[in-house]
Amino acid sequence: MITIVLFLVFFKGERKGQNKYYPPDFDPKKHGNLNRYHGTHALRERARKIESGILIIRFEMPYNIWCDGCKAHIAMGVRYNAEKKKVGKYYSTPIYEFRMKCHLCDQYFEIRTDPANSDYVIISGARRKEQRWNMEENEQIVTEDKNDIKRLSLDPMFSLEHETADKEKAAALIPTLKELETAKSDWKDDYALNSMLRKQLRVNSNN
Repeated sequence: MITIVLFLVFFKGERKGQNKYYPPDFDPKKHGNLNRYHGTHALRERARKIESGILIIRFEMPYNIWCDGCKAHIAMGVRYNAEKKKVGKYYSTPIYEFRMKCHLCDQYFEIRTDPANSDYVIISGARRKEQRWNMEENEQIVTEDKNDIKRLSLDPMFSLEHETADKEKAAALIPTLKELETAKSDWKDDYALNSMLRKQLRVNSNN
């Protein structure tokens, strides 16, 4: 009895998951699938301009911008329904262009991928809010330039100079690393830190 019930539950779930209506005149050899039979695309409305190479997608604004139409500020992360199309290539990487309408006015934005700089470029309709910073000034890890990477593999003298400069930087950072290790060891005892904090809180509450 249990086996029959389990079979029926499984069969029902499978039937519901695969339930599709095939009309009497549907011919798999002729139509191939239901989308072709109904004359529709699998992506429905998103593919209404697919003949022109345009696909409708959800595009998330990659950085803060100013709209040229209403002059409003549009924050990074705001999403739009955008027309996506391929406009070229950077070596073997496709370059895509996205066209979307401002949600506050009738202005359209056109934004294009920039594979060479791993960024997005505004073509028209808006301007970027400049919030970029210098990685070296902020003491961040600076990625190697593509030309330098190529020279490192082809030029032995440049590779040697680069290696010497890296060793000098590492030697200059040794005192800082030792200070960080010392500070980390001072905060290693969680119980002592918790006791000290609770004692300080009790003193402050009594005062």
